Amino acid sequence: QVQLVESGGGLVQAGGSLRLSCAASGRTFSNYAMGWFRQAPGKEREFVSGIKWNDGNTRYADSVKGRFTISRDNVKNTVYLQMNSLKPEDTAVYYCALDMSTGLFIYNTPGVYEYWGPGTQVTVSS
Repeated sequence: QVQLVESGGGLVQAGGSLRLSCAASGRTFSNYAMGWFRQAPGKEREFVSGIKWNDGNTRYADSVKGRFTISRDNVKNTVYLQMNSLKPEDTAVYYCALDMSTGLFIYNTPGVYEYWGPGTQVTVSS
């Protein structure tokens, strides 16, 4: 049983930083992609960033490029999302998700991802 658990959310002022973590467990991970999504109240879930586990290739939404950095720790089976220069519009519940289909691409559509964490709240005050 694959489990994903996010941590690191919280309340921060605009311009501040947070680092989210997503710990994966339950099986041996090899060729897959991990994504971060977020969902604000009344809005659809949207792609934030993703990383391929085998080669570390990354992908970002335009709205977070230059401010967010995704990384992974192969030993700990953990993916991180470093969020800098946070804006009030970054406020949302952030989810990590696992795509174990091929690991060849980083998809930005939620429906591709098979496993999801429960989410962690990020609130950015102005």
